[in-house]
Amino acid sequence: MRKTMLTVAAACMVAVTGLSAKEISKEGHQPIGTEIANVDISSFCMAIVEGDYVTVKRMIELGEDVNRKSLGMTPAMFAARYNKVDILELLIEKGADLNIRSNNGFSVKKYAELSNAVDALVILDTALGS
Repeated sequence: MRKTMLTVAAACMVAVTGLSAKEISKEGHQPIGTEIANVDISSFCMAIVEGDYVTVKRMIELGEDVNRKSLGMTPAMFAARYNKVDILELLIEKGADLNIRSNNGFSVKKYAELSNAVDALVILDTALGS
């Protein structure tokens, strides 16, 4: 009975206070990508994050800009960060500029490195001639 009351009380406190799972580092910065679902990301970049190759290809065919930033990152940065190699190759084939920097000053290769996206790094090394 006591456990049930404590559980119900805790659940009510969470509901009333609006406790969120938002994570903040000791330096006061939010880790990259912890709240991607709660931000205004373009549908094109969301399709990349989800790995939906068919949708990404179709959107490019319909005129989507392969270099237009969303959340300060290019589509290639999203593909590299989430190790979506087939999509990254498609973006490169369709003219993605791999030399653009994000609003944070990172390159597409840096996002792959930070995410330990080994397969994307291989593609980027080949494309960048590294």
